[in-house]
Amino acid sequence: MLTHIVGSCGAIALLSLTLGGEPQPAAPSAPSTPAAAAAAQDPKPLPKVRIDYNMVKTLFGKDPASDDPKNPSTPEKVALGKALYHEKHLSKNGNISCASCHDLANYGVDSKPTSPGTDGKNGDRNTPTTWNAFRNFRQFWDGRASTVEEQSSMPVLNPDEHGVADEAQLVAKIKEKAELVEGFKKAFPGDADPVTAGNFRLAVGAFERTLATKSKWDEYLDGNQRALSSDEVYGLKTFIEVGCTTCHMTRLLGGNMYQKNGLLKPYAHLEDTGRMQVTKSEADKHFFKVPSLLNVEKTAPYYHDGKVATLEEAIKTMADTQLGKTLTDEQMRGLVIFLKALTGKLPEEFAQAK
Repeated sequence: MLTHIVGSCGAIALLSLTLGGEPQPAAPSAPSTPAAAAAAQDPKPLPKVRIDYNMVKTLFGKDPASDDPKNPSTPEKVALGKALYHEKHLSKNGNISCASCHDLANYGVDSKPTSPGTDGKNGDRNTPTTWNAFRNFRQFWDGRASTVEEQSSMPVLNPDEHGVADEAQLVAKIKEKAELVEGFKKAFPGDADPVTAGNFRLAVGAFERTLATKSKWDEYLDGNQRALSSDEVYGLKTFIEVGCTTCHMTRLLGGNMYQKNGLLKPYAHLEDTGRMQVTKSEADKHFFKVPSLLNVEKTAPYYHDGKVATLEEAIKTMADTQLGKTLTDEQMRGLVIFLKALTGKLPEEFAQAK
């Protein structure tokens, strides 16, 4: 339903303060549970509904099918990939890394409509998240890479992104860092000369394959039907009934197919021809990879161009342009509540880095 991918409600603690020696009125107590917090924001619960759990498992039970990169993981390979992901030296001006745009503490994005490259020039498309990216059936908005391994060197060699001239220059820049060379030796001990562009891709890919989040949505799909609240189940049923599953299926709720942006009504900003830039086929004009909705609450702004600022606006626009529908306030509220249930907790090392 969203063509971006493409945000969770928490209780806000209100404290009694004393300013200038004068006692201040006591603030109301904070709701003690997430459910109480939601009720405090909107006391009217959504209708209780029943849902066919077996149908849900059929629609959403599995990840999208994706290519096997034949890249077995090792701790040494993952450690090297993590170092490469964060290494700014591997850009023309030594000022950006993968993490500059794909901030792992910020759910794998930089929260900008489009991101600046090494020379400060912004790209044309919104930065997709690297969390769960390996689980998508293809990479990039236009699907030009089949795996995170193949994808990993493309931004590095893009003149508008990292700006490294070619693979030879990438290898030369790696060899300027003794600690990186040592990392390659440990990760690829059988290679006479382990520092290669191919091994760069394998290492970064191995690291990115560790970037998976789990949420109450996964707990629900794994058998705990109480993992979702009544309001979240209402939102899930709405998601299915209004037709969001036309595009957003699998456990990722997307990342599984291409779709035309502006299927029933034109999208307001379609200068970008999407997958047509890869295939050169008019039939692919304005088609983009359907993004996963995992952690969508946290990855604004939305769509391939980053022109939609809020989750509510994204839902409303997609319902209109992709489904030809105008949602009721109740449906909107339910969908937002459900989509926020897709937010997973970040691993401690990245959550603390924020």
